[in-house]
Amino acid sequence: MNESPMNVLIDAPELARALDSERPPVVLDVRWNLMGPPGRPEYEAGHVPGAQWVDLEHALSGPADGAGGRHPLPDPTVFQQAMRQLGVSTDSPVVVCDAASSLAASRLWWLLTDSGHADVRVLDGGVAAWRAAGLPVETGPGAPVPEGDFEAHPGQRRVLQGEDVRAELTRDRPRTVVDVRAAERYSGAVEPMDPVAGHIPGAVNLPSMTNLAADGTFLDPEVLAARYAAAGVDADSIVYCGSGITAAHTLLALRLAGVDDAYLYPGSWSDWVSDPSRPVATGEEP
Repeated sequence: MNESPMNVLIDAPELARALDSERPPVVLDVRWNLMGPPGRPEYEAGHVPGAQWVDLEHALSGPADGAGGRHPLPDPTVFQQAMRQLGVSTDSPVVVCDAASSLAASRLWWLLTDSGHADVRVLDGGVAAWRAAGLPVETGPGAPVPEGDFEAHPGQRRVLQGEDVRAELTRDRPRTVVDVRAAERYSGAVEPMDPVAGHIPGAVNLPSMTNLAADGTFLDPEVLAARYAAAGVDADSIVYCGSGITAAHTLLALRLAGVDDAYLYPGSWSDWVSDPSRPVATGEEP
């Protein structure tokens, strides 16, 4: 189960076979929703057998103290210990999942691969796809697992911070900046989370949810590749969202499309607007 540009997903039947193999993967369930409710009750109501629940707010994000946006990247030591407690070792295959969309699961995929873990895949379609395949679920809090020996070595994937992005806006040939939030948040018509509405000037809007088919699985790689090529998105592009969570979903979609490795702006819009001197655009870009 090694990652390659076209091998970052696993479907439900393949996961079932892997769980029944001599070297089953560690399954991590990142049930999470931006507006709530908490994901733990949903996990306990039914999850892939043996899956461990991951607390996105505490294990996959640092404290929101005004620097780095609403979901800063976690401290590497905190992340490492959280993964070890969930049974992740350096050489263990890992499958991450969420309810259906892979929006939250992609955050964990990005963090693990950025930390140097070589064998991480996302359950395409999440727990909904597992159930739709008629596969059994387990209920309850999940059984404790032996601690793993995972070591986090972050920096394997590319990131840019707010001032780096601002500098791009003044270049003669700036990188393509991709805003993956819903169209109404990009335009500034609606802003439910952050104090300022709008988008980074010049950014193109390609919402993460449009990476998916109606059942929550990712579109075919050829479709994704054509979509991003038409928008001028390539490996030097910068991807942002509201606070760095769903941007990882588009980075995973780009990897499926053969584009590796675009930049993540981890703090995203919530960090951008923390500095009132940074420019803001509203409406639809031409």
